[in-house]
Amino acid sequence: MRHPRAFTAIGAAKGRPRKGAGPGPCMAEDRIGASPESAKVPILSVRHRTVYRYRRPVAFGEHRIMFRPRDSYDQRLIEATLDVDPEPSSLRWMFDVFGNCVAVAAFDTRAEALTFDCGITLEHTPEHTPIFPLAPHATHYPFGYGAEDMPDLSRSIERQWPDPGHEIDAWARGFLPADGRIPTQELLAAITRSVRANFTYLARAEKGVQDPLTTLRSKRGSCRDFAVLMMEGVRALGMAARFVSGYLYNPRNDRARHVGGGSTHAWLQVYLPGAGWVEFDPTNGIVGNRDLIRVAVARDPAQAVPLHGSFFGLASDDLGMQVEVDVIEVPVDAATTRTFQGSPLPLAR
Repeated sequence: MRHPRAFTAIGAAKGRPRKGAGPGPCMAEDRIGASPESAKVPILSVRHRTVYRYRRPVAFGEHRIMFRPRDSYDQRLIEATLDVDPEPSSLRWMFDVFGNCVAVAAFDTRAEALTFDCGITLEHTPEHTPIFPLAPHATHYPFGYGAEDMPDLSRSIERQWPDPGHEIDAWARGFLPADGRIPTQELLAAITRSVRANFTYLARAEKGVQDPLTTLRSKRGSCRDFAVLMMEGVRALGMAARFVSGYLYNPRNDRARHVGGGSTHAWLQVYLPGAGWVEFDPTNGIVGNRDLIRVAVARDPAQAVPLHGSFFGLASDDLGMQVEVDVIEVPVDAATTRTFQGSPLPLAR
């Protein structure tokens, strides 16, 4: 029987790059050397490893892997490696509908284990005190989007989960003053920090996302649960929001600073006129991109699963998986900028 596997986390380990895999054609343009300015930018290294184990050798269906960060003005990919064991019969690269880079692996052999080792090194420019240059009409809520933006934003404004009692609406509107007018950044920061202060983080191994009504009522959930709750809240206020999957940098694994490390992490972006897509991490009360490494963005969390695939066998053959993730800062002189292999494609923004 064919068993689909979709997981919300992929893990870390030290593995040799699979020969010929390289970083793939979704890599950024060749960049040799670093300017004095870029040398001052923190350089982060992510190592993650996922191992699936089986009671007996099984066959594998196609697997889709999202691990390559999105290049942008605030994060620049230096190097990426992917090691898959057993070696795929083919490994191809593509951009999905959101511009995320996806590796697609096919297999023609059976095995008792399937391992994905990924490694990335990137420059990351944090916004420690983000001040967003909002358009004049959007500095205060409520505001509207321009007619030219609405065709592209409408599905990101649309509610995705049922709320028959309007509980999420009431929760979101509880952050508004009596007259309903408030500085936009102040409103979104208040929602973000309220989740951090009033909800309890739980690492959930189950796949998928918890119903946001369950999250709101129990005040408990994982990072992806909190992201979806806030997405639904800001959508209830008429703003466009999208899901972000990536990694969290937590120096010294300091739980007083951040929770949600050791696996992939999830947060959201809100589209603000004049500023564009802005990051909000309700799990940690972060406004802006500080300590957040973007890998994929999507309208719905199911569209940004880091690792998804299937195997052919009995359900009892599945012995589970092991996931490890490690994100560290590396000395600038230890991170050499390299010429990327393969034919460069336009950057995914």
